[in-house]
Parts: sequence; C-alpha cells; structure tokens
Amino acid sequence: GAIKLELPCTKNTNGLIITADPDPNWNFDSLLSELNSLELKLNGNSSNSSSTSYLIVPFTKKQVPNNKKVDNRSNQRQRGFVMRVSDDDDDDDDDDDDDDREDVVNDGQLVTTSRRFYLTDSSESESSEDDDSVTEENQMQLMGQVGLLDGVLAELEHERHQGITEKIRNKMKTLEIDLMHVYERSASALSKVEKDRDYRREQNSKLDMRHCRTIAENRENHLLTVQRDHERRSQIEERKIQNAAAAFEEARRKEQAFHEEKLRQEKAKAETEAAKKRAEEARKAAALEAESRIAKEAAEKEVAENAKRASEEAQKREAAESLKDVNRSEPGNSGSNSSPSAGSVVRAADGALRVEVERLKKLKEVDDKNQSFRLSSNQDFRSHELQIGRRIKQISGNRDSVRAKASELIKLINDPQCPQSISAAMFAKKVVSQCSTQSANFNSTAFACGHVIVLVTSQVPLAMDLLLVELHKACIYTVPKHVVYSKSAISKEDYMKRMGFREEDGKFESSESFLEGVASYMKLYGALVQTEVNGVQNLHSLKEGWAWVARLLNSLPAHLNTAVALNSFLEMAGFALFKTYKTQFRKVLNYISCQFLADLESKQDPKLNPIIMKLKTYIDTNQFLKEPEGRVLKTSLLSEMAMPEANYSPQQNYHSQQNYHAHQNYYPQQNRQYHNY
Repeated sequence: GAIKLELPCTKNTNGLIITADPDPNWNFDSLLSELNSLELKLNGNSSNSSSTSYLIVPFTKKQVPNNKKVDNRSNQRQRGFVMRVSDDDDDDDDDDDDDDREDVVNDGQLVTTSRRFYLTDSSESESSEDDDSVTEENQMQLMGQVGLLDGVLAELEHERHQGITEKIRNKMKTLEIDLMHVYERSASALSKVEKDRDYRREQNSKLDMRHCRTIAENRENHLLTVQRDHERRSQIEERKIQNAAAAFEEARRKEQAFHEEKLRQEKAKAETEAAKKRAEEARKAAALEAESRIAKEAAEKEVAENAKRASEEAQKREAAESLKDVNRSEPGNSGSNSSPSAGSVVRAADGALRVEVERLKKLKEVDDKNQSFRLSSNQDFRSHELQIGRRIKQISGNRDSVRAKASELIKLINDPQCPQSISAAMFAKKVVSQCSTQSANFNSTAFACGHVIVLVTSQVPLAMDLLLVELHKACIYTVPKHVVYSKSAISKEDYMKRMGFREEDGKFESSESFLEGVASYMKLYGALVQTEVNGVQNLHSLKEGWAWVARLLNSLPAHLNTAVALNSFLEMAGFALFKTYKTQFRKVLNYISCQFLADLESKQDPKLNPIIMKLKTYIDTNQFLKEPEGRVLKTSLLSEMAMPEANYSPQQNYHSQQNYHAHQNYYPQQNRQYHNY
C-alpha cells in the first residue's frame, strides 16, 4: 500500500496549546534565533495572561544534573519526533486517541509530550476553525533553547530521517516502476495470448473450412464417378442390346435371303416344267374360265337381286308393323291383334356386321380348341390368369411401366406351360374388364392400356381379334350396332341382354350405369385406334376409327346411346383424326353439328340435353385441336426419350403376322416365333 504520514497540527488540550512543526528542517543558527524570539515574546505577554482563558507557560532554560540532563535529552530526543508508516488508513482516529498525551506541569513549567506524525496524501490533522484561530494567536514553540550537542544530534537525527524518507521514496518509486513494468509485461503477455488465441482460432476455422471443402469435393467427385459409371454401364447395355438386335436382324436377313434364293430356284425350275403344261392347258383354261365367269356373274346377280328383294320385304314388314302399333294405340283400335312375326330391328353397316361375324367365328374356334385342351389336359390355369390380371391392373401412364408390363404380358402369353390361345383369351377378357372399374384418371389409364395392347398384339396378333370380340360383346356400339326396341318383336329382358346390360342378382343395371359402361368401353376403343408406337404396327389403327365414325353416322339413328358413344370416342380419338384427315374430319364435325344434333334436338327429350351440350361444346370450342391428357406417356429418364421402343422391331411384328395368317394355329408348340420378344 501507499505510505501515509500523519502530520497533526495545533491542538488544544486541557487549556494548553500544543504546536509542532511537521517538517523540522532547521539549521543551528536559525534554531537559536527562533528560540530567542519566542522567549521574548512569551515574557512580553505574561502580563496579559490573566485575561485569557488559556495558560501559556514560557519556555525557560534550566540546569539539571548531568545524569538527568542526559536522560531528559535522550527522552526528548526519542520522544520529540516520531515518524510512523501506517498501512491502514482506517485506524487514524484510533491512533490519534492512543498516541496523544497530555502535557504535564512539573514545578510550574510546561513539559511537552511526544507526538507522532504520519505522512499522508491529504492533511487529515486539520482542526476546526476555532482551533486554528487560537493556534494563530497563541502559537508557541515546543523546543526551547538547547545546547550545541543537542542541536547537532537533532540535526543528525533530522538528516537520518530525511535519508530514510528518501530511501523509502526511492524504494517506493522503484517498486512502482517495477509494478508498472510487471503490469506492462502482464498486459503485453495477455495481448500476446489473445492474439495467439485469435490466430489459432482463425487457423482452426481455416482448417475446418478447408476440411469441409475437401469433403465436399471428395463427395462431388464420388458422385460424378458413380454417375459416369452408371452412364458407362447404360451405354454398354444399350450397345449390347443394339448389337444383339443387329446380329439377330443380320441372321434373319441372311436366312430370308437364303430362303428367297431357294424359293426362286425352285420357282424357276417349276416354271420351266410348267411352261409345257400351260401351253397345253391354255385352251382348256380359257374355255373353263369363260364358262365359270359367266356362271359366277349370273350367280352374283341372282344373289344381289334376292338380297335386294329380301331387304325391301323386310322394310315393308317393318313399316306395316309400325303402322299396326300406331293403329293399336288409337282408341278405336285397342282391341286389334298384333302380328306375331314382327322382330327387333338391328341397325348397323353391312361391312361392320360382316367383320363382327368373322370375329365371332374365330372366337368360337378358339373357344372350342381351348375347351378341348382343358378337357384333355385337366390343368388348372387360374394362377396364370391371376398373374395376367395383376399385370393389367398395374398399368399406369408411365413409359417405363407400359414397356415393363407389355414385356411381362408377352412372356406370360408365350409361356410354354399354358397354350397361347388360352393366355390370349385371358388377356382380352382382363383388359375389357378394366372398363367396369372406372377411376378419376380413366382417360390416362385408357391411353396406357392402348399402348400395352398395341405392343402385345404386335407380337401376338391373335390377341387383337379376341380383344375386339370381347369389346363387341361388352358394348355393341364398338361394332357399331344399335338395336331398335319393339314390344311386339322382343321382350324387355331379351332386348336388354342384346344391348349389353349387366345382370346382377336377377336385376339389370340402370340406364345411367349402362351409359357409363358405354362411355368407358368407347374410350378404351378410341384410345386403342389412335395409339401410335414408333417401330410397331397397330393392327387396329386410326383408319378403323375413321370407318367407325362413318358407319355410326351413316347407319345408326340419333339416339342417347349413340350420342354418348360418339362423344366418348371423339374425346379420345378426335385429336388424332384431325391430325390425319384435316378437312375431311371438319366435314364430319359439320355433319354432326347440322344433322346428328338436329335429330337429337328434334326429339325434345330432357335426358338428351347434357349430351347435346357436350357435343356442341366439343365442336364449337375446337377441343379436337387440344391433345387429350395422358395421350403422351410420361418418361422418367431423358435417355429413354431418345430410344423409341427398341425392343419392339417392325420385322418381328411382320414375322409374327405372317406366321399367324399362314398357319392359324394358336398353340405355342407350333408358334415358337412368338417367343423371340
């Protein structure tokens, strides 16, 4: 701590004024002169001492024995000035009370007690204003006249005190300087430590950043490596597929060339051998041909006349029956009898009915063969049918899904454990049954099913005929064909069966449910005819759809059912028809707007208003210019957009069709070419 020096000033104790100089810096001559002046002053004021309340004792010199004199001097010297260095500032008041001693009067003289002085930074020994005034008036010196030896001793004591004080001050300065140096070194060390800490922190952050950057770079490099490896593998697989396809195509081409060369040689040989026979048979052939031509023309003419006569008679009977029905409805004719020979009238184009009969005949042949095979083998194909149905239910509007499901279905149909005809029939029934369970996105599902049907039937042509027959059985408007109901000709139950109403628990479905089914089947049919797959031929293409529209408008009446079928078909295939036929399709739409819709409006049936509005909206807003949603399949990889169905080659399609039409055999043991997919 700091050195504190107490320097008490004048005090008044028991009526005695005690003064002391805190810094006795005297020389010998000045000390003597001051003592003399004090003595004169005290003697001159002795006469006035009775009037004051303070007793001032003059300082007088007195001779004392040597031994006492020395003791007193030593006591005075020891007790005259005492310097104390205090470390505790709070004990000043207590020390003043303990160290102050009262003056003692011995034999009428004033004896001054020793005082202790403390060196402090501030003057804590200042008395009140009253004490200061008394001290100024009655100040007296504590030291009287002394001898030369005492003065020298006092001077030496004073010098010794000054030396000690100077040493203390120097020591304090040295300590302060050392303390400042210590503080500076501490501050410098602390600053250095902080700088080192900041530097290490910055280095650590840089290292962390560098480490993170290294990790990111390594991860990116790894991902790039994985991507490159994936691309390389994909390219290798694509090259393998292309090489295999090229090798297969080359082998097929060589085999075909060899076969054609062999056929050409055989044909040339046969032609040379038959040249002689043709010369001999030329005359006979000409005569026979002329006779057969004449007979054929006569037969065709007779058949045409008979058909014309039969149609005219049928129209006459129909008109007569209609007339009878009108007459029966009149009040006067309520009791008349109806003709029992009247029948229901089927409206359809002759070409459509002819194609339907051919397909039904083919279906009957397939069913007979399948039935005979089932009876002879006693095998259960229900698990095989479930697998086919599961694949069909999993079809979605994604290119990957369509290709995968088509490939799986072709493998299942060509499975040696099950005859191909049975598998194809299962496939056709399962596809058509999908229309009975409509969903919110049925349009996109129908387009996806159309792609699957085209891909499967390009490898298994039999499946297309069976599928179309199943569609005709489920919905007669896919022919197109319409049955005109007549109470006298057919019962209500038979009529609904022929129209295709579903029967459950002995009850037929409602008209609304039937129309929903018609819309679903026609959407599937429309999606099928407009489907185009690169490199694959659609066996029932858009020209069949164009023929369907013409047959419906030319042969079928304007009816609620026919209007629903036409609207559903145009929703799915109208865009493709306009792309292909342009102006001709606009003419068809104009005919629908002017003739077909006019016939519907003339009936004034409230049930027809919704479908009339739909057809008008479709034509007036040119919805056929907008591509239907789901027509283009979604793709997941960019590489697949540039690979248009590589697994389905037109050569394989042509090869399969030639075998199908040449042999007409539906068992896989005799149709191994379908396994090349």
